Amino acid sequence: MTRRVVITGMGIVAPNAIGLDAYEEALRGGRSGIRHIPLLDELKFGCRVAGAPQGVDEVAERYFDEDELLAMNSSHRFGCVAAVDAWTDAGFERPSHEDEHVFWEAGAVIGTGIGGIDTIGERIVPMVDAGRVRRLGSTMVEQVMGSGVSARVSGLLALGNQVTANSSACSTGTEAIIEGALRIRSGLADRMLCGGTESASHYIWAGFDSMRVLCRNHNDEPEKASRPMSASAGGFIPGSGAAVIHLESLDSALDRGARIYAEVMGGALNCGGHRSGGSMTAPNPVSVRRVIGQAIADAGIEPEEVDLINGHLTATGADPNEVAAWADALGATPETFPVINSTKSMIGHGLGAAGALESVACILMLRGGFAHPSLNCEDVHPRIEAYAESIPHQVKEMPDLHTIIKSGFGFGDVNACVIYRRCSQ
Repeated sequence: MTRRVVITGMGIVAPNAIGLDAYEEALRGGRSGIRHIPLLDELKFGCRVAGAPQGVDEVAERYFDEDELLAMNSSHRFGCVAAVDAWTDAGFERPSHEDEHVFWEAGAVIGTGIGGIDTIGERIVPMVDAGRVRRLGSTMVEQVMGSGVSARVSGLLALGNQVTANSSACSTGTEAIIEGALRIRSGLADRMLCGGTESASHYIWAGFDSMRVLCRNHNDEPEKASRPMSASAGGFIPGSGAAVIHLESLDSALDRGARIYAEVMGGALNCGGHRSGGSMTAPNPVSVRRVIGQAIADAGIEPEEVDLINGHLTATGADPNEVAAWADALGATPETFPVINSTKSMIGHGLGAAGALESVACILMLRGGFAHPSLNCEDVHPRIEAYAESIPHQVKEMPDLHTIIKSGFGFGDVNACVIYRRCSQ
């Protein structure tokens, strides 16, 4: 029998807030975390604003000892803070290093899009080129390997089930949640910590800036720079941070009397094969519609049951195509189209962390019965105009909000879609 999967804990390190209460307050208030980054001026970037969490080092100093901090770059710090918060939010005490108990029933899938490139750029390349290899220290490999964060979390929390990392570009965070849910469904684990992390690094953002896919039009007005679904959108804003969700079988959660935020009803993953317009940088529209339909089928719901779409919606030319794909896949007319919003309008595009950052937003919206505003799209794109009434520009109270669908469409033509619902036991 397939087991039901619920969410019993969350941790968030976002550009506009750290911690669940602060994040929900920021979402409700439409508070942007996008700010001017002086270093990008010095380096002559075209886009000089970004979403970067503030005050994480101070939080990390409270959470971890000096030796642990020395081995953590920003991706590790973001991801480990979020993971520890998700663990304790789920009702578990953080184990001590002296405690030999291993939680064999609990694992992790915590991914990243780019990984430890900040450590490579800031330390490894300069020191190697200067002939100072012996001065690198002993933690370089663990800081740059793709599974570094998930491996570190396993040590912090004594996880004994599968511990791994995934990397599927902008679909990474959403994919990690689906992978963890599938493992619990199948009975291979009782609990999984799932999500994504991404450094706030100019080394990560440089490649996108050189592609001219980042917005250059609002360097003097950072809060107006991220404009999903807008006619004046000029490209996405790079973001960063981490979010981790504690997934658990419903039976396990009920047995220990855990607080349940929501249920993961179903999800789907696919790739468009770089056909029908799909490529390394664009999704195959057929695969986008298919992954939405597959997620709905996997969840065992009808399309009209979807109350809110939290889209991928990056503020590029792909936004109108995405909205059209949602309408087609859901069989929705402008009159029946669900509420739709973009968390990226407040925090930018978190790359490998995006799907996890936005999933926490979805679960908070479900719990609180609201839809957060989608900022900076008062001038809705002409091709989206028919659906304008579905876009909230201020917080929209939705006491009957029941089902949210969340998507991620990544470079490489890879797609992920997950459905969250209030849990009825």
